[in-house]
Amino acid sequence: MDADAGEGTDVSRRRWLIVTSVAGSIAGVTTLVPFVDSLAPSEKARAAGAPVTVDISQLRPGEKVTVAWRGMPVFVVSRTKSMLAVIKANPMVADPSTRHPFSMPLPSYCRNEYRSRASHENLLVVVGVCTHLGCTPRPRFEEGPQANLPDDWLGGFLCPCHGSTYDLAGRVFRNKPAPQNLDVPRYMFASPVSVLIGQDEQGEA
Repeated sequence: MDADAGEGTDVSRRRWLIVTSVAGSIAGVTTLVPFVDSLAPSEKARAAGAPVTVDISQLRPGEKVTVAWRGMPVFVVSRTKSMLAVIKANPMVADPSTRHPFSMPLPSYCRNEYRSRASHENLLVVVGVCTHLGCTPRPRFEEGPQANLPDDWLGGFLCPCHGSTYDLAGRVFRNKPAPQNLDVPRYMFASPVSVLIGQDEQGEA
């Protein structure tokens, strides 16, 4: 075999090695992507209870945003100063005899009249599921007489199914079908403009 023939063979081998190496790399990347995707929480895992981050940067005072967590709606309400004043003046707070005797367990940082973190007392985070039969209460933040509400209504939530009413802190009024207050999940502030629902400094709920 002459030198030219040997050199031609070596070039062909190098080209073949390059082609097979590139093909192998592409195949590796192709198999890597599904593997990396598998590390992210699946829809099933998220539905089972993975924490959910909520952007509240556009949430204005007096407004509510609803997000899904564990297959349930969670209300995040930015309460105004007047709404907080209503909570404090509400007979449910001022007069213990009007409070419902049963309450869902509360995270320790929400055991106060506003049922919220002291650092963000205006922000209410509650599971939007009526504790009677699991319906979704409707926001009725405006004060005054309204359909299916008392004339001295001060604002809160109304369950349209059987008429259970909750105040602006998610506490159910007495003599209503719902046996307990709206649940407050664990939550924390992931940033000044985002809330992590389902997890706090002690871990996941």
